[in-house]
Order: sequence, then C-alpha cells, then structure tokens
Amino acid sequence: TLSAQSNSLGYFVQKAISLLLSRFKPFVTITADELVFGYDDNLVTLAHNFYPRRKRPMSKMGLLINRNGTLTEVHNIYTGTTGMQDFGLLEKLNGFDKLPYWEEPPCNMLRASEGSFFPPRYYTKADVLNVYDKDLCRTMPLQYRGPVTKHGISADLYTPVDSMLETVRNEPDNKCYCPGNNFCPPKGLQNISPCQFDAPVYLSFPHFLEADPSLIEPFEGLNPNKEKHQSYFKIQPRLGVPIEGKVRLQLNLKVDQAPNVAPVANFPSIIYPIMWLEEGVDDLSPSIRRWIYLATTFADVACPLMTYGFIFLGTCILIGVFINAYKSLVFTKETIEIGMKSLRKRGSYYAAHPRLITRRETYTLLDFNDGIDV
Repeated sequence: TLSAQSNSLGYFVQKAISLLLSRFKPFVTITADELVFGYDDNLVTLAHNFYPRRKRPMSKMGLLINRNGTLTEVHNIYTGTTGMQDFGLLEKLNGFDKLPYWEEPPCNMLRASEGSFFPPRYYTKADVLNVYDKDLCRTMPLQYRGPVTKHGISADLYTPVDSMLETVRNEPDNKCYCPGNNFCPPKGLQNISPCQFDAPVYLSFPHFLEADPSLIEPFEGLNPNKEKHQSYFKIQPRLGVPIEGKVRLQLNLKVDQAPNVAPVANFPSIIYPIMWLEEGVDDLSPSIRRWIYLATTFADVACPLMTYGFIFLGTCILIGVFINAYKSLVFTKETIEIGMKSLRKRGSYYAAHPRLITRRETYTLLDFNDGIDV
C-alpha cells in the first residue's frame, strides 16, 4: 500500500518510505494457512496501532482473516409477506439500505439476495437476479441461462452477466466502481480497495477468466476455463432455493512502479494474482433434497392425479347409489306389479258401485260461534 501511494507523494517523502521499507523484503515465505487466516507482520502491526479506530486494519496480515464462517453484519431480509418479488432480498445491511463502499447508484444499491433464498422466477418471471457477497464488495448480477435438472429436481441456471467486469467505455454503469475516477481497470478487473482498508486489491474471476488478454501475458500457468472458474447458481424456480452454487473469485494486487522505493524499484506496473477461492454448495443433504422434490416435482404430478382421482371416485359413488336405489324394493318388478293390481282392483270397485262416485252440489261450512249452517 505504501509503495502504491508513494508516487503521489513528494521526493523526500518517497525516500523516507524507501528507508522505512529497506529492511523488508518484497516477498516472504509463509504457509497457505498463514496467507489465508493471518500471520504477524511488523508493518501491519504498526498500522494497526496508529490508524484511527474506525479505519484500523487487522492486527495480522491475512486475506480472509476473521472470516471463519461467523458473520458480524446484521441482515434485514424480506420474508415474502409483502410479495414474492422481494422474497429473500436484503432490506438493510447493518442498518443501512445502501452499500457504504460506493457513493453512487447502481454501485451502492443493495437490492440483492445474500445467497440463501431468491425471488422465485416461477412468480416473478425475472431473468436477472442479484446476490451480495462481502468478498465481492458489491452485488453480483446473475443472468438466467436456461433450465437444468439435478437429482430429478428442475432448476434454473444463472451465471454472472457479461457486463459485470466490463470496461467503463463499454458499460458506463461501472464507472461508479472507480473511486475518484483515477484508475478504471481493464476488462475483467474491479477495484475493491474500499473493502480492504484502501489496499490496492483488485477482484477478478479465477485465472483472469473473460478478462483482457494483457493481464494473462506476463504469467505462466494461467489457463482460464469456464467449467472450472465460472461462478454459477442452480435455483429451484418455484421455491427460490439454490440446490447448487459456486462463487469463484480471484484476489489480485495492483503493483505500481515506484523507482524511488528501494524494495520494489525494479518492479513493473502489473496486476499480480495472489490467490483464487471457491465457496458454495455442491449438493444438499438427502433430507432437504427429499422435501424439495416432494414440494416441486412430486407435487406437480401428484396434485393432478389426486384431483382427477377424487372426481373419478365421486362419480363411481354416485353411480353406485343410483344402481342400489334401482335395485331396491321400491323399484323391483314385483313391487310395480303389486301396485298395478291394486290400481286395477280399485278401478273395478268404483265401476261396480257408481253411486259412490258423486258430485257435490253443496258444501257445509262449520261456524264454531253460531253453530252449523248449510
């Protein structure tokens, strides 16, 4: 950091920095564990003691120090009660509705998921999702690429949009990622120094995937490969739950030529790759996978079958009721013949006694007060 900022300082200040750094070597030999989770460094210890408390770096030098799976941030997340359009999205981060690292939109916008839940595409019909990762120092826009299947579960495949690390010339919206507009990096790089105590750290995809070819030329052994180095998410479209996902990033150090600083006087201006990392989930546990399968794939088949099954069962019951009623005593042949014989007998009786069939000419009304009147 000192060597990178020395070019903007006066000659005598540069000499003082050179004298201060003269007893340090530009490269140190450490283990992978120390590189990732921290090692003692005299300069870092000195900066830790003299920096203001709010901007104070860690007491050790480490790329992922204090990131052992514990989160200190407070996340406010939409649960979907206001609509599935916001399901799983961050409302606030540590009480703020914008990212504090960038001054202008869209760079400081926080409308993104933290990676556990996403607005279901089945309801939103949206082809672009955003995910926030602290290591990114920004939100990562993801583009829908097509349907996929895993373990019989249907999912949507998302990968970073093509313009995510594009140059400002080709993507003007990326201009707000250039603090002070002093240096806007070539394609495939992004400055994340606001998240790294102003150290000249730049983000890229592993092996400079989809980056400017000039970044790869100075190095041997870099072979970008989409299958190995591209970030992706496979999200169940009905539930908005990722069934598989990987975020793959590379951390790089921007080295500026500083001829007046002895330890790095012979270094050219270069973007130096330090490490690349992969975080994510390969597969879900069998129990979770089973519940997702039952709630999506199995339900899509079972619900129509059960609906038509109940309709068929109800129809069969009604037909059975009518058949039983037809076969009951009310509608048997013997019962009908008995009824017909009874009607014929009554008709013959009245025909033999015509006097019983009379026509009344007068009617009698009963009056309970005055007696009987005819």
